Amino acid sequence: MSISMTPQEAGFVFVNPAAYADDKGFHDACTVLRRESPIHWVQAPEGLESLFNPFYAVTRHADVLEIEAHNTIFLNEPRPVLGGTADDERRKRDGDLLRTLIHVDDPEHRKLRGVTSEWFLPKNLVKLESRIAELAKRYVDKMADMGGECDFVRDIAMFLPLTVILDILGLPEQDYEKMLVLTQQLFGAQDEDMQRGSDPLNVMEVIADFFAYFTKLTEDRRAHPTDDLASVVANAVIDGEPLTMIQTISYYVITATAGHDTTSSAIAGGLLALIENPDQLERLRKDPTLIASAADEIIRWTTPVKHFMRTANEDYEVGGTLIKKGESVLLSYPSANRDEKVFGNPFEFDVGRSPNKQLAFGFGVHFCLGAMLARMEIKAILAELIPRLKSIELAGEPAFMKTIFVGGLKRLPIRYQVSAS
Repeated sequence: MSISMTPQEAGFVFVNPAAYADDKGFHDACTVLRRESPIHWVQAPEGLESLFNPFYAVTRHADVLEIEAHNTIFLNEPRPVLGGTADDERRKRDGDLLRTLIHVDDPEHRKLRGVTSEWFLPKNLVKLESRIAELAKRYVDKMADMGGECDFVRDIAMFLPLTVILDILGLPEQDYEKMLVLTQQLFGAQDEDMQRGSDPLNVMEVIADFFAYFTKLTEDRRAHPTDDLASVVANAVIDGEPLTMIQTISYYVITATAGHDTTSSAIAGGLLALIENPDQLERLRKDPTLIASAADEIIRWTTPVKHFMRTANEDYEVGGTLIKKGESVLLSYPSANRDEKVFGNPFEFDVGRSPNKQLAFGFGVHFCLGAMLARMEIKAILAELIPRLKSIELAGEPAFMKTIFVGGLKRLPIRYQVSAS
């Protein structure tokens, strides 16, 4: 494959939300970087320095893994995600608007993670299997009732993970739509179809709405504890002290957003991959034992979390490049998950891929707390849908959202035949 693009041109995909909406173009750029400049310095053009502070884009699997493993050298703070220079300056001056698990480092990270880690252990998540299977059936039944056409993203994929995580939190069902809209406005802030508005202040308004909602929830659960995850967070104690209000609300926000949106993106992207690779769909039909490996391949293929940033707190050499103290790196998970040195035929969707060393959940101390839950949800929808799916094809052009952080398909119009239950 010959790609006509310089490494300098390729490096700008990470700061361009529209680049992530062009799946092939994005991966072409990452292929150039892995081959020619795997740890690539990305700097705004002269005169446009206010767009973003410079960083190293890390595109190879081994280098991402090494940085993740050295969490005391490469820190989340003060720049956990890529933003404009104004965002970076505000963070340094005032701290972040949120203080979630993705924003902090040990020992605070370890203590915060411990608040809910028990809930996400296999012995507890296995209790949700029947509920998740029931929801998968509900939404495949919905497909059967819709007359053979739907937008799989907006009609189906969004709702199973949303319902599961908000059930776990203990939110009332009438508030699910509110949480969905706020999540889309937060993660889709750079997409004209999903943002609240084009003014950067609109994102702060969305966060303010989250704060208002979850402040009420915290007060209620502290006054009237229940047996849900919201009560666990509201009444958590670390080192003898209750969580601060920003820690508490941030915990709710990350759970109620990333806890469903990333899995929804994987489910939708996985179905598109099966439509585009009918031989793999047929493999799953003939051999349901491949569902577990198919779920991991879907996660690798879609990689909904596009990056995290880390900042070096001492000089450290990675892949032959010296990262100096104070310099930041962008860990490109979609690129790592297409690394030719790790994955045989990385641009082939293979439901039986094994081993599958995908890094979509991260690695090390920041490994995604909800990884097992996400796999359970993807496997459940596959197990329900594949045996009932008689035919499927695109009914229009799929569309990916513009983003630089989290995202996937925003539209997937399909035409299909699904048998009644």
